[in-house]
Amino acid sequence: MKTFVPHDIVSGPTDSSASVSDPGGSTALSRRDLFRRIRTGRLAGRSSTSVSASATSGGAASGAAAAAAILTGASVAPAPARAAVAGSDDPLFMSATRLAAAIRAKKFSAVEVVTRHIERIQKVDPVLNAVVMPCYERALAEARAADAALARGEARGPLHGVPMTIKDSIETEGVISTGGTQGRSNYVPPRDATVVARLRAAGAILLGKTNTPEFTIGGVSGLGTTANILYGMTRNPYDTRYTVYGSSGGAGAIVAAGGSAFDIGSDFGGSIRGPSHACGIAGIKPTSGRVPRTGHIVDYGGTFDNYQQLGPMTRYVEDLVTLTPLISGPDYLDAAIHAVPFGDPAAVKLAGLRVAFYTQQGPGAVGSAGEVVSVIQAAAKALEAAGCAVTEDLPPRIMEANEIRRKLTTGDGNAWQKRLTQRYNTIVPGPARKFDQPQLPVAEFIALLETQDAIKSEILAFMENYDVLICPVRATPLPMIGDPDKVGDLPGSSFTSIYNVTGYPAGVVRGGSCGNKLPIGVQVVGRPWMEHVVFAAMAHLEKTLGGYQPVPI
Repeated sequence: MKTFVPHDIVSGPTDSSASVSDPGGSTALSRRDLFRRIRTGRLAGRSSTSVSASATSGGAASGAAAAAAILTGASVAPAPARAAVAGSDDPLFMSATRLAAAIRAKKFSAVEVVTRHIERIQKVDPVLNAVVMPCYERALAEARAADAALARGEARGPLHGVPMTIKDSIETEGVISTGGTQGRSNYVPPRDATVVARLRAAGAILLGKTNTPEFTIGGVSGLGTTANILYGMTRNPYDTRYTVYGSSGGAGAIVAAGGSAFDIGSDFGGSIRGPSHACGIAGIKPTSGRVPRTGHIVDYGGTFDNYQQLGPMTRYVEDLVTLTPLISGPDYLDAAIHAVPFGDPAAVKLAGLRVAFYTQQGPGAVGSAGEVVSVIQAAAKALEAAGCAVTEDLPPRIMEANEIRRKLTTGDGNAWQKRLTQRYNTIVPGPARKFDQPQLPVAEFIALLETQDAIKSEILAFMENYDVLICPVRATPLPMIGDPDKVGDLPGSSFTSIYNVTGYPAGVVRGGSCGNKLPIGVQVVGRPWMEHVVFAAMAHLEKTLGGYQPVPI
C-alpha cells in the first residue's frame, strides 16, 4: 500500500527523528527539527510547484506556516480581494451533481476537472490552510483511470470523476488521517471509513484531507476557529480575519473557495452547521441513525452516541440531495444505523407545510443580533409566500437541555477524552485539553439522562404541530478569529446542539449577509427521518434568498 505524504507536512512530535518525505522522494526536515523551528518561529515553507510540473506539491507549506502562527502568535496576511469567480458553468463552482453529468457527457475530462481543483487548492490554501494532507498524485491516477473507463463506456457511479475532500477525522485508506491529534500524526488507515468507501465506489476522487480540531472537540482555546497543534488554524475565504467555526472548518473553507466539489463533515454539536453558516455553503446533519460513523475518530457507541453524525457539506442544496442517500444505511458495524428509506424532496408540496421560527432560545438566552433576526424573518416570509403556515414558536426547555448536555459531556471528569488520547497514543494533547476534572455522582448523572429523555419527549410532542423549524445557527454575525468581543460566551448564542440531543435532521443554507458581507446561515430542522422535507425547504430558501455567493479570493 502506498502512503501519500506531501512536502513540508507538519507532523506531531515523536521520539523518532525520521524525516517527513513525499512520494517524489524529496528531502524534508526531520520532525524534531521541524517542531524546533515552529517553536522558535523560524519555519519557512518551501514554494510549491504548479500541478502541471508536479502533482504531489502544494498546500502543505501553508499548513506549516499556519501551525507556526498558532504557536508563535504570528498572523497570516488576509487574502487579497479580486473579482468574483466564474458562475455555475465553471467546473470549480458548478454543483457536484451537474459536474458529474458534465463528465459523463464528456464536456470535461476527469483529469481536467481534478487538475483544475488541485490548482485551485494550491492558489487559495496558502491563506486558508484548509487542506492539510493532499494526495494529488493518486487523485490524478484515479482521474486517468476514470477517463479510460468512460472511453470504454463504463461509468463507475453517479459521482464518476468528481473530486472531493474529506475531513481529517475520517479515515481514508493509504492517506494519513490524524484527526488533529499528535498520536496519529503518521497514521495511515488500512481501509476507508464507510462513508468514504461508499463515495469512492460511486466514482468520487479524493484530493486530500481537511483541517479539524483535535478529536473534532477543541484542544486549542481562544481562537474560536478550527485549529490544532499539528496543522495550525483555518481561515474564512470571505475574509481571512474571520472564523470558520468548527470542527469541520477546513471542509467549509475549501468547499466555499471552489477547491472541492464537496466534503464530508462530522457534527457532535454543530460541527457541520457552524462551518456551513460561516462559509456560506449548504450542509446537513442527518437524523441520528442515518449515516454510519465507522472510521470516524470518535465513532459509535457510548453515552453520547446519539450526538455524533456525519453528513455532506456542499455549495448547493441539490448536492445534499444527491450525496446523503449515497452514504446512508447500515454497514453492519455501527449498530445504531437503520435502513430508513428517503423521501423525494421534489414531491414535497411546500404549500400547507407548518413552519415555526424563533430567534431566541428561551429564558436566559441572549437575543439574536438585528442582522441575524432580519435573515430569519426573511426566510420565514419566503416560506410563507410559498404557502406555508408560518408561526413564531419555540421548542420547550432548550436552555435546560443544553445545560444538561454540558454536564453530561463533562460528567466523568473528561475521562472519555483521556481514553481517546490513550487509544491513539497521544502524549502531547492540545494545550486546552483538561483531564481528571471533578466527576458527577453516578446517581446525578443518571438523573440527568432521565431528564434529557423527558425533554426530548416534550420537544417531540411540540413537533407534532410543525413540519419544519427555522432558526439561526448563531445569534451573532461571525466574529473575528480570537473572538475579541467574546460573543461565543453569550448564553444561548449557539442554536445547534439541541438537535444533536434530539437527533433531528438539521441543515444550513445561506440566507443573507451581515453588513461586512460575511454569510449568515439559516438552520432548517425537520422531524426524524424527514430529510426530504428539510431539503425541499432549504432549496426554496436557496432559490429565493440567494444561497451560495462567490468568494473574493
